[in-house]
Amino acid sequence: MNSVRKVVIPVAGLGTRFLPASKAVPKEMLPVVDKPAVQYNVEEAASVGITDVLMVTGRNKEAIENHFDAMPELNANLAAKGDEARIALAAESENLAQIHFVRQGEALGLGHAVLCAKGHVGNEPFVVMLGDDLIDARDPVLEQMIAIREQHGGSVLCLMEVPQDQVYLYGCAAVEPADSPDVVRVTGLVEKPPPGEEPSNLIVIGRYLLDPKVFEVLERTEPGRGGEIQLTDALHELIDIDPQDGGGVHAVVFDGRRYDTGDKLSYLQANVMLALDNDELGGSFREWLKSYLSE
Repeated sequence: MNSVRKVVIPVAGLGTRFLPASKAVPKEMLPVVDKPAVQYNVEEAASVGITDVLMVTGRNKEAIENHFDAMPELNANLAAKGDEARIALAAESENLAQIHFVRQGEALGLGHAVLCAKGHVGNEPFVVMLGDDLIDARDPVLEQMIAIREQHGGSVLCLMEVPQDQVYLYGCAAVEPADSPDVVRVTGLVEKPPPGEEPSNLIVIGRYLLDPKVFEVLERTEPGRGGEIQLTDALHELIDIDPQDGGGVHAVVFDGRRYDTGDKLSYLQANVMLALDNDELGGSFREWLKSYLSE
């Protein structure tokens, strides 16, 4: 049985990078091909057997709750037309997982959003998935992260190499080799380091497997960069705590396909890449794309 049973998805952000589209529609509900971005996260969790999902929401996020709820009126309308195929499509989001919701009253940072999950998670390891980060299903990473946790204990991050001049946009990790080429031990973390002060070109992307010890640390973590409670700061403290007490941080270095659906260009790239791989659309879309680009 999977040693990790719960996933937390913070979805309380305002999505200002996608204004005006996100003014009334949660950014997590913007479609990537034919599904909202947040559904890909839940599908990714379900693919490794994690079906207990807590979403940390905020104001104007009711559309997310509605999406994962049953819609009897829609089903009745489709049934009257004999459209069983679309009934099945509508039901996909309802049957993926047990979805729970908790409100983050104030936007006090990612660390605070994770702390809001303490009552639901309890004293067990859990995954945090950031809704902006879409990991291509052809390049799974959660199973590897769980295996690393089972071997080393503590918490496990997902790191990715980026050009040096982009590191300042992200949380950045200092690392040393571990026991296999794609696993490292994290020795330091810096949130958005100034150019020239970054410890590496490895950034933290939106997949975390956290020991419940993180809640104790977050409760005493003072606001950091931007006046927010930074998860990075709490993880930095966990590095120096004994693994027997829930400390220690390892990471997998991910080299697969990942899209930042909170960034307009990466969002468009995700739509193109996943549309090309879509069984229904891929062939005709590829032909149209070739024709359009040749013009």
